[in-house]
Amino acid sequence: MVPAKHYSMSEKKLLLPFFLLASFLVQGQKLKKADKAIVQSLKSHVEYLASDKLEGRRAGTNGESLAADYISKQFQLAGLQPRGDAKSWLQAFDINDGKEVKSSSFFFINGAELKLNKEYFPFAYSANGSLEAMPAIALPESGMPWFADLKDWIEDNKENPHFDLSAKIQQYANDAAAKGATALLVYNSSATPDQLTFDGKDKSPLSKIPVIYLTKDAGTKYLKDPSASLETKIKIELGEKKRKGHNVIGYIDNGAVNTVIIGAHFDHLGHGEDGNSMLRNDVTQIHNGADDNASGTAALIELAKLLKPSKLKANNYLFIAFSGEELGLFGSKYFTENPTVELAKTDYMVNMDMVGRLSDSSKTLTIGGIGTSPSWGKTLSSIQNKNLVLKYDSSGTGPSDHTSFYRKNIPVLFFFTGLHGDYHRPSDDANKINYNGELMVVRYVYSVIEKNNNVNKLAFTPTRESQTTTTARFSVTLGIMPDYTFSGTGIRVDGVSENRPAQKAGIKAGDVILQLGEHPVSSMEAYMQALGKFKKGESTKVKFKRGNEALETTVQF
Repeated sequence: MVPAKHYSMSEKKLLLPFFLLASFLVQGQKLKKADKAIVQSLKSHVEYLASDKLEGRRAGTNGESLAADYISKQFQLAGLQPRGDAKSWLQAFDINDGKEVKSSSFFFINGAELKLNKEYFPFAYSANGSLEAMPAIALPESGMPWFADLKDWIEDNKENPHFDLSAKIQQYANDAAAKGATALLVYNSSATPDQLTFDGKDKSPLSKIPVIYLTKDAGTKYLKDPSASLETKIKIELGEKKRKGHNVIGYIDNGAVNTVIIGAHFDHLGHGEDGNSMLRNDVTQIHNGADDNASGTAALIELAKLLKPSKLKANNYLFIAFSGEELGLFGSKYFTENPTVELAKTDYMVNMDMVGRLSDSSKTLTIGGIGTSPSWGKTLSSIQNKNLVLKYDSSGTGPSDHTSFYRKNIPVLFFFTGLHGDYHRPSDDANKINYNGELMVVRYVYSVIEKNNNVNKLAFTPTRESQTTTTARFSVTLGIMPDYTFSGTGIRVDGVSENRPAQKAGIKAGDVILQLGEHPVSSMEAYMQALGKFKKGESTKVKFKRGNEALETTVQF
């Protein structure tokens, strides 16, 4: 062995550019010309999709539209046929954003118009309605609006961790309506903040009367004298708030009987407006989502370019870039309910989500869904690969789009290079992608497809359910997969895990959970908060609906 030469600091600085160049040359020599082209294309795709111009590709925004246009053009260049709505590249679907206060709403007190959100707001469960009256603040009368000061409720329950102020207001509104109140106007004269806001995602049952919150500003201006009567003129109009998301769909028609579906979601978090950012501050920043999931989208495009001219003709290939994944699998669920190919003739589905951060040291690629067909084990074990360390997971479910296809009894595989510190943060940028590593993933996925180039449709087998990840803190679960696209009251069950509390209690897919114990389930947040009230070993009543039938069961955690 030749002894190592020791360089001075000045010599090291002079030689550094040479060492870097040599390193790049060595790396370049390891790649074939075709692989170099794929790496460059992957980089080009990710850099555009994860650029600030697209503003985080939030589903239903202009950024999503720009991304969809780009993917459509790439599919066209690859020689694919459009397979969306009306022979276009796009498949549109509704995204229910909850409720919004319509601009026709107003609230006047003594002739002065109150400012929405600054001086008042209706709760999401408020009834729509118009009225003119002169109610006394301190005197609840039939045929008049009632006022309710939250002060006593808040102070009397300071030490009660189970007290739910919103539920108390809803109950009081129902009682007031039964006694002839035409509206409920609530305010808080205490020094303790109540944290009440307009929550458009609240899916509580509608009140029979308008229920309106008067802010501190309005209280200071209009409610100083509790014995006063106020001339009020009110109109509350709440409506659904929707936006359109779009899947991008391309097709290789080989004239085969069956079709392989290859997918990746292309949407991300925008500026974090939907509350799914891991950044816990009030600073608005673009979440570019280079790994999540510009990387999977780039891989999808490159696989289309590889498969179109290939000799793998035993199947047709459908390429879907899904949107709405970050909101709860909106796009993939919509596609499986409104397929543009015959779903019964789907051989299997491949999903790539976050495949751009392969570790140079561990080289670990996780493959989920291997339990969804008895063929997967044989297929994967037959592929020789010295560049990747493979980690397997049998479950066909999880927090990504393959779950929607598993629900339709379609075998799935899910490719994933792992979580990292930039997950769902503004720092998930294109310069952190391991493009050579992503090339390895693309080549491996291609090998899997190549190994399954036959006319025999894969058999499907059910697997255990993977719990959807969440940042909420609770020590128990029901063992359900919620349907995030459901816009009605409660939480609709999309899937039930084997041998978990929900299944043991008789809860089935399609049931709508309305209440856990004494806690109404009006939103996903309310559901998570309700779970946080229980510990392992405890049991509680669960109220739910099955069709139009109201049912109740006991769940033991």
